[in-house]
Parts: sequence; structure tokens; C-alpha cells
Amino acid sequence: MNTKTISENRQARHEYFIIESYEAGIELFGTEVKSIRQGGVNLKDSWISIENGEAFIRNMHIAPYEKGNIFNRDPYRVRRLLMHKKEILKLFGQVKQGGYTLIPISLYFKDSRVKVQVGLCKGKKLHDKRDDMAKRDAGREIERAMKQRSRE
Repeated sequence: MNTKTISENRQARHEYFIIESYEAGIELFGTEVKSIRQGGVNLKDSWISIENGEAFIRNMHIAPYEKGNIFNRDPYRVRRLLMHKKEILKLFGQVKQGGYTLIPISLYFKDSRVKVQVGLCKGKKLHDKRDDMAKRDAGREIERAMKQRSRE
């Protein structure tokens, strides 16, 4: 299968522990797909809710297509995710009982279809974020030292 990443939600990896991830299709109109192909999408601050056995992505911004005129939709409209009923019910149970959140991690093309990687996430506390930053900084220092040593 041919996949091409369109957009990633980098903030999600900083704000949440990603416990599990799922692949979901997304219900879009033609002008939205054309806008996505041009890179006019933003996943920041978006989330997924489950209502009446269906999953919806909220607050995802898809810029209006330049040549779309009357066919353009609201950039922040609620879009339905296409997942198996069993997966949706499993996620619904975990969100209700375990205090988890559903966050879109990335948006990509799989062949010609737009897919969303949905993450079952748990929020990080401030000390967890600091630990991650300290590990990342230590890794950078090690890389610099190794690079300096290889030059000598």
C-alpha cells in the first residue's frame, strides 16, 4: 500500500501518552479532498467524540478550496469517521471508564483515500512533560558529543 502523510498533530505527542492507535476513514466532500491535497489542513486542537454509535472529528480545520466557489463547506464542520462498529464501541467504553481521550494523530493518503490515525490517549501531567523534555535534551547532548568525537 502506498501511504503519504499530509499532516501530523505534533502537539498530541507532547500533551498525551498514546496508548493505542487505530486507522479510520473520513467522510469528506470533493472540494475538501482537493484542499487537503494542497496541504490546507490543520489537526491542532482537534478531537474525536462518539455519539449514537458513530465517531466524529471536531475542530479540524480544512481550508476552503480556492476554486471551489459555492461547493466549499465550513472549514470547521463536524466530519464523520468511518470505523467498524465494534471498534467504536470498544473505544467508547474505554473513554467512558478509563478517562482516556480520542485525538487525531495524523492525516494521510492510503492509495487515493484520506485516512486518519486515531490515538487513544491519556493526558500527561506537567512532570511527565518535563521528563520527556529532559530525555530529549540528553539525547541531543549525546548526539553532539558523538559528532564532535567522530570529527576528531
